[in-house]
Amino acid sequence: MKRTKSSRQWLDRHVNDPFVQKAKREGWRSRAAFKLAEIDDRDRLLAPGAVVVDLGAAPGGWTQLAVKRVGARGKVVAIDLLPMEPVPGATFLQADFASNEGLARLEEALAGLAPDVVLSDMAPNLSGIAISDQARAYALAELARDFALERLKPGGVFLVKVFQGSGQQEFHQSLKQAFAKVSVRKPAASRGESAEQYLLAVKGA
Repeated sequence: MKRTKSSRQWLDRHVNDPFVQKAKREGWRSRAAFKLAEIDDRDRLLAPGAVVVDLGAAPGGWTQLAVKRVGARGKVVAIDLLPMEPVPGATFLQADFASNEGLARLEEALAGLAPDVVLSDMAPNLSGIAISDQARAYALAELARDFALERLKPGGVFLVKVFQGSGQQEFHQSLKQAFAKVSVRKPAASRGESAEQYLLAVKGA
């Protein structure tokens, strides 16, 4: 199939992206690892020994970084509807986080431990219909928020990807009402033209 001009431009930009090139050199599965690394360098989420849940983990860049930073005493449980090659030191569940079965498997993997950190880089399969894709993205973010509120330890941290536009203000406000502190992060590895940003919420003690 012949590529469109826009798809060729995206491919050229992706191949020449310095973060893509750096990820390949350093063995990271995706450039997204650098987004989490920058946020963690600033906000110190991934302490040694921490229990981390990674929602929407595939292809595994965030899982890799979490395992490295929490160390052997920590625990990382990753879940995604898509398959993912195992990350040494992490437990991966191929399951739908939005389903009761997926939640049950996640609870089983945690074995009664309350997470210190819940990460959500989840995004829906895009339909190309902007208003529908945005609504589905925020539906996933709300599921992640509710899980974090219920399961995080007091003082625990929730980091979630969101997209600027319809639903953003309402979701941000819901975090401010439910968590003790909420901050906005836009790491350098997040492309400038991208509408994505990250919200960092700290659960009250």
